[in-house]
Parts: sequence; C-alpha cells; structure tokens
Amino acid sequence: MHIQWNLLRLVFLVSFGAAVAVIVLVTLGIAALAPVARTGPGRGADASRGLRYTAAALCFSASALIIGYGIYVIVAE
Repeated sequence: MHIQWNLLRLVFLVSFGAAVAVIVLVTLGIAALAPVARTGPGRGADASRGLRYTAAALCFSASALIIGYGIYVIVAE
C-alpha cells in the first residue's frame, strides 16, 4: 500500500482551513449579535443594529454555505 503524502497533506490543510473559517465566521456572527453598551441617548442605534444584524446574517450564511459544500463534496458520487 502506498500513501500519497502530498494529497494527505492537502486534505488536512483544506479541512483545517475550512474548520477555522467556520469557527471564525460563527464567532463573528455571535459577536455581531451581542448587545452593545451605549453612552448617551441612543445615537444611531437603529442604523447600527441593522448593520450588525446584516453582518451576523452574512457570517452565518457563509458558514452554512461552507458546511453545505463540504457535505455535498462528501456525498456526491
């Protein structure tokens, strides 16, 4: 039996990179949803909230796409 070490290294690097990317994206999405302490009478709270929700949705969507593509690659024949 012959192990192709270059391909094994490539699989490891791609899977490690994908795992790190998903972890970072989910963490950023959760951080975007975290409440923000404000000083003063709510200046720009609505615009900031909408931007944070949009950023969180983009982060969660990107992580879902990465996971979905990984499942597709595994299941596809």
